[in-house]
This record gives sequence, structure tokens and C-alpha cells, in this order.
Amino acid sequence: MKKNLLLLHGALGSKEQLTELEEKLSSDFKIYKMNFSGHGGENFPDEPFSIKLFSDELVKFINENNLQGIDVFGYSMGGYVALHAALNNAGTGLINKIFTTATKFDWNEETSKKEAGMLNPEKIEEKIPAFAEQLKQRHAPQDWKQVLNKTEEMMLNLGKNPELKESDFEKIQNEVLISVGDKDNMVSIQETKNTSEKIPNAKFLLLENTPHPIEKISVDLLSGEIKKFFK
Repeated sequence: MKKNLLLLHGALGSKEQLTELEEKLSSDFKIYKMNFSGHGGENFPDEPFSIKLFSDELVKFINENNLQGIDVFGYSMGGYVALHAALNNAGTGLINKIFTTATKFDWNEETSKKEAGMLNPEKIEEKIPAFAEQLKQRHAPQDWKQVLNKTEEMMLNLGKNPELKESDFEKIQNEVLISVGDKDNMVSIQETKNTSEKIPNAKFLLLENTPHPIEKISVDLLSGEIKKFFK
């Protein structure tokens, strides 16, 4: 019987970005995917984007699909959400092992302003129109510009009040693999290593020749590491 594995997308992303990874893993796992609200065409929530909101949606998805005890792979923001859900549901057996890649942990006002500064819809339309069109299609029929604006607001709030504080990582009891690419220009190797050292049952993994965007990460490399960790 195959183990269940849930794949979580990152900020500005959707579950469709994980289709190729799903195909590589489907012979070993029963794969589940979900879109966070406002992403991939899902309706916008009544409240602002936040890690807590997406964490609650993750918990709801697991419970509604009777997937208690599921393993979770989270790309970028998805990894942060998975750890948040694990922390806030400790002892319930809701989530088993967690594998994160390209997840930013070092949130402060300086880093959040830098990240948020790259989310101006007008600048993206002007300077990288192909990416703007990609976002438009990815989030249709919702307004992709609203996705960016809500994500910018979330990042600025994270800078003022990180939803996972340093002391929180020490309380996470799940077995965790924290990974980052050696060519990631958004997430540093050091912040990733530091976080892995704070979580009692975590290990660090450096992915060679790997940048940040999920589309540029080797599916063979990533799927291989996922299979090893969740075996």
C-alpha cells in the first residue's frame, strides 16, 4: 500500500506547478495537492493572506480527506505553512514527516521589504511581461494583481511579526528535512542551516546546482531526495 504524500505550492504559485513532480512520485506514493485560497483560481478569502490562514486551510484539507498522519512536502511558502501547522497541532498525529525546500525562515522588516518590493504588478508587467502573463493564467479567473498585492501585505506583516518565531522551531517535534539550493538567490544557506539546527529532529540538505524557482529545480534530483526521506 502506497504512503500518502501531500505537495504544497509556494507564494504566487499553484498546485499545477507540482504536476511534473507528482508524476515522478506517483509510482511510490499516493499524491495529494491543494491550492491555498486566492491561488490557482481559488476564491479569495474574506481575510488577508497569512501563514495562519493557509495553515488552517492545510489542516482542514487533511481532516476533510481523512489524511491524518500524512507526510508533507512544502516548496517555499508551503514549507513554512507545513511547519506552522505541525507546531500548532503537536501531539495530534495530524502531520508526520515534513520536507521543505527553498523556504525562507529569516523574516524581519528588512528582508520582508526586499521580498515585497519585487511584487509590484505594474513593474512586472513592464519588465517581465511573460511572467505577468504566466501569473494571469495561473490564477484565472481571479485577478493575479490582487494575488501579488495580498502576498506583499503578508510578507510585510511577516517582517513585523514572523508567524514562526525562533523559539517556535524548538517546539516542533516532527522529523523534518530542511533543504535549499546552492544557487538560491532568495533563501540563504545559512538561514536554512540555522533553522534545521533549531528543530530537534531536523536535518539539513544542500541541493547542488539548484536555484529558487520550482520550475528550475531538477525534478529527478528533488523526487529522488523526497523518495529517500519519506521511504
